[in-house]
Amino acid sequence: MRGWWQELVGLVLPVECAGCGEVRMLLCGECREALSGARTGAVRPRAEPAGLPVVQAAAAYRGAVRAVLLAHKERGALPLAGPLGRALAAAVRAGPAGGQDGPEVVLVPVPSARRQVRARGHDPARRIALAASAELRRGGTAARVAPVLRQRRTVADQAGLGARERRENLAGALEVRRDGARVAAGGRLVLVDDLITTGATLAEAARAVREAGLPVTAAAVVAAPAESFGTPAKGSENRSEQKSCE
Repeated sequence: MRGWWQELVGLVLPVECAGCGEVRMLLCGECREALSGARTGAVRPRAEPAGLPVVQAAAAYRGAVRAVLLAHKERGALPLAGPLGRALAAAVRAGPAGGQDGPEVVLVPVPSARRQVRARGHDPARRIALAASAELRRGGTAARVAPVLRQRRTVADQAGLGARERRENLAGALEVRRDGARVAAGGRLVLVDDLITTGATLAEAARAVREAGLPVTAAAVVAAPAESFGTPAKGSENRSEQKSCE
């Protein structure tokens, strides 16, 4: 119930830019530019988990981008799903599934825990994915969101956990819904989330999807740590050569 009245309040009362605090606007031009997708690139966590697909991110997780994501996720600033969805769409376009030709793009959001959805009043990744699919369609790419995944067990709060601890916390936590394979069949599956840090969540999502017999084309997120940009993504043709030189 929280979402609708927050959107209404945002329409009738002065607001501050969620990124920098400039008054009387939801998102100023500078902060909107930070989420334009102009700096989209492949990202790779330092301690890359096994099974992580190629991941594209639209922006570095810092400054205004971090503030906007937190405002949407934790403070219920639901209209921010629009610009965040446009950023996610840019990341999807930059990946292997981004071409207009070929099968429909199926965005598969990583599901939030039920307790988090209840506390926040919405599922951030799903809301952003819906905005991204609409943006992709406006650009001529057939796209939709499919609720393929669900949590099959409770996981601990990820805050404060390191890469290895996050992998252990999430191992086996996700599964494909009973009708998940049917609703995603025939499409180019792209796992999506608002943020990647260690990659443990997306790797677990990819494991669950692959075990159900579905191919994962790629993954896309709105933001990633700045230091994860510019490193070769797992699955690239020359990865083995690059690893041997590390």
